[in-house]
Amino acid sequence: MGLLRDFFNQTRKPAGFLGKVMISGMNRSHAKMADWGMRHLPRIEAEQIADLGCGGGRNAGELLRRYPAAQLTAVDYSPLSVQKAREYNQKQIEEGRCRVIRGDVSELSLDPETFDLATAFETIYFWPGLERCFEQVARVLRPGGFFLIVNECDGMDAAGRHFEKIIDGMRCYTSEEIQADLMRAGFSKIKAIHHPSKPWIVLIAKK
Repeated sequence: MGLLRDFFNQTRKPAGFLGKVMISGMNRSHAKMADWGMRHLPRIEAEQIADLGCGGGRNAGELLRRYPAAQLTAVDYSPLSVQKAREYNQKQIEEGRCRVIRGDVSELSLDPETFDLATAFETIYFWPGLERCFEQVARVLRPGGFFLIVNECDGMDAAGRHFEKIIDGMRCYTSEEIQADLMRAGFSKIKAIHHPSKPWIVLIAKK
C-alpha cells in the first residue's frame, strides 16, 4: 500500500521516476475527459490562452490545435511537469506559439488582463485556497475572458472521496462550492455542466 500511495501522490506534484510514469499515464487516461470538457469551450477567437496546472502538456497541445491562431502559456509548479510539457509541445514552442513556465497559481507571474481564455484540467483539487487562486486567474484574464474548469470528480462520487483519503492535500469540490468561490473572486455568468453518466463536471466562468 505504501508504494501505491506514493504513486497516487504523484498527481499533486510529479517528481522522479514515479512522477514520469504518472505524467505519461495522465496524458493518456485523462484525454477523453479533457476532450469532453473542451467541447463546451465558448465560441471565441482566443489569441492568448493560459493552461494552468498543465501537467504533461497534452491538453495544452490540444488547445493549440483547436485555436490555430492562438499563443498559449502553460504553467505548472512541478519542474518535471514543465519539462515533460515542453517535450510534448516542442514543435509549437519552436514555432513561437507556446511557452511552458514553472509557477504557482496562487501567485501567478503573468501580466494582468492578458488572456482571453484560461483553463484548468484536473488540477484545482490541489490549489491552495480556491478563492485566492481564482482571483489570480481573474487578474490575468481580459475583461470578458473565460475560465474553463474540468474535473473528473464532482465532490460527491465515491472514487473522489476515496482518493481524498490517500492523496495528501487533495480536495474534491462540488460544483456549488466551485461556483461560490468563482463568484467571490469576481467572475460572473457561471455555467456548470455535469456529464450524463459520469461524475465529470465542467464549469465555465466569464470575467
